[in-house]
Amino acid sequence: MAAASMDITNLLNSIKSKITNPSQLYSGPDCSIFKIPDSFIAVNGENLYHPDIVSIGPIHHGSPHLAKMQEHKYLYLSQLLWRLGHLEPQIIVQSVLGLEVRARECYSVRFEDIGRDEFVEMMVVDGCFVIELFRKTTQMVRWEADDPIVSQRWIFWSLLRDLLRLENQLPFFVLEELFSATASDEEKQDGVTLTALCLDFFANAFKGLVGVGVTDLKGMHLLDLLRNAFIPLEHEKRQRGLVVNVSSRVIHNVSKLRKAGITVKQGKSSSWMTIKFDRGVLEMPTVTIDDFMSIFLANCVAYEFCYKNSSTYFTTYVKMLDCLIDSGTDVEYLADKNIIENYFGTEAEIARFINNLGKDMPFDINRCYLADLFNKVDKYYHDTWYVKQRSFMDRYFNTYFNTPWSFISVLAAVVLLVLTFLQTLYTVMPFYMNS
Repeated sequence: MAAASMDITNLLNSIKSKITNPSQLYSGPDCSIFKIPDSFIAVNGENLYHPDIVSIGPIHHGSPHLAKMQEHKYLYLSQLLWRLGHLEPQIIVQSVLGLEVRARECYSVRFEDIGRDEFVEMMVVDGCFVIELFRKTTQMVRWEADDPIVSQRWIFWSLLRDLLRLENQLPFFVLEELFSATASDEEKQDGVTLTALCLDFFANAFKGLVGVGVTDLKGMHLLDLLRNAFIPLEHEKRQRGLVVNVSSRVIHNVSKLRKAGITVKQGKSSSWMTIKFDRGVLEMPTVTIDDFMSIFLANCVAYEFCYKNSSTYFTTYVKMLDCLIDSGTDVEYLADKNIIENYFGTEAEIARFINNLGKDMPFDINRCYLADLFNKVDKYYHDTWYVKQRSFMDRYFNTYFNTPWSFISVLAAVVLLVLTFLQTLYTVMPFYMNS
């Protein structure tokens, strides 16, 4: 009994010690920067979500394969301090020191192993690096001739891709505080904003940025800001409070829609998110799918999945593509219609990417910006006379011509029927002619 009592005591102590340890996972009201769910990585791989060359923020901070760019961050900070000779390092540090607790609450992991000083230093170094990169790219600040980011272009494009990744973000309010603390007199006089610099920077990789030139656009971080820049204002107004009674089935792929008499053509809107359907015509503006867009779409979908207060525009758009595309043939047709501009790979690779991105994705068809469109397309597909006639013909041919022997049997029956008719005709004709 004493031994059993000792075992229970040890067990209770073990449970109590684990209860008192805080969970490393966190999801408070301000949490907006997340580690990608394992289920997403299992389907799509790490390449879409993990940085290649630079770490921004604490999630990949200290990763050995990103160490070389860490040195370059400090170089940019020293150039910033030298350029603004009046600016002391402590001014920059003081500007974000009071934001440390609030910034930590933006991440889905607690990072107990990163102390206050290291966390603040990371925010200052990473944040100033991003802002200086924006300034140099938009020609607010001159590039150094020997800067490898400009002399070796692959580094620049790798940086641009890394800044699109959800795990590689700083809270936007930290960036704004650092931008304000390091703004030159010229920037202040010209009214330059961080939002404008950010959108100008990403315009190097994307077409159709609706928010370019807008200075009051906001986001939880750079990815969210860029995501908001792609959402047309009319969609933002339309989705608020939107609930549509839609059939439980999503729409069919391009091949089936075409058989149903539905035409797919290139839309004229400047935003590829503006999709319209009217009288059997589905209009979709051109979307360019390349390395940047694939990373952007994947991380936006992950963000909308993880952040409870996010709208679902990108999830809806990807789900729409997932419905339309089942194979490389569907992609080829959309490319021929100038709806998909392919810089990604083969048609089959695009189909696989889109289908994987839409796989097992929670999706409320009644509360999305394309809810009415899903309803109209599905209704047209099932209600039109052309579709019913085509459906009857498909069933008829599938029943009677599904094998060569079925076809031969039906053909023989038709020939026999014709011969019987002719025999009867020639038998009766003499009687009528004699009469």
